[in-house]
Amino acid sequence: MSELAIKERKFNRFITIVSIVVPVVVALLFTVKIPGVERLGFLPPIYASINGITAVLLIAAVMAIKNGNRKLHQRLMTTCIVMSLIFLILYIIYHMTSESTSFGGEGVIKYVYLFILITHIVLSIVVIPLVLKTYAKGYLGNFEMHRKFAKITFPIWLYVAVTGVVVYLMISPYYVN
Repeated sequence: MSELAIKERKFNRFITIVSIVVPVVVALLFTVKIPGVERLGFLPPIYASINGITAVLLIAAVMAIKNGNRKLHQRLMTTCIVMSLIFLILYIIYHMTSESTSFGGEGVIKYVYLFILITHIVLSIVVIPLVLKTYAKGYLGNFEMHRKFAKITFPIWLYVAVTGVVVYLMISPYYVN
């Protein structure tokens, strides 16, 4: 087995573990409330902004690679992954200190909100292995497969980042202060 194949196998094992562990841990942490800690209501606009910044950086990364700037593309994509990790940490901390907020809208807007929310949640789980697999292909220099994965990963990741902001904007009037 070649050295590249061994590295890819290790990446795949890591990707599989992370893709299973992260959603399970997030779901479990939703059931945990930190006693004696004040509600951290300042976090939702911060992590929504991180989603917005991630969306902009994703677009900038695509523009960079289309202009032949591989180094900038790589830096931007690495930054997007770091931003997503920061988002996830802040999101978990908020939900460990606060009760979930119910959407207060009624009628059609409630169904629009629920559609956006559900697709956002489902795709945020789906995108984890896609992002990691796409990144690993680029990191290992398999640019043909990297491009194939990126054509699937990019629109899903962008959708998740943008709908994260939309969900925040739609639910923010219902947050308890």
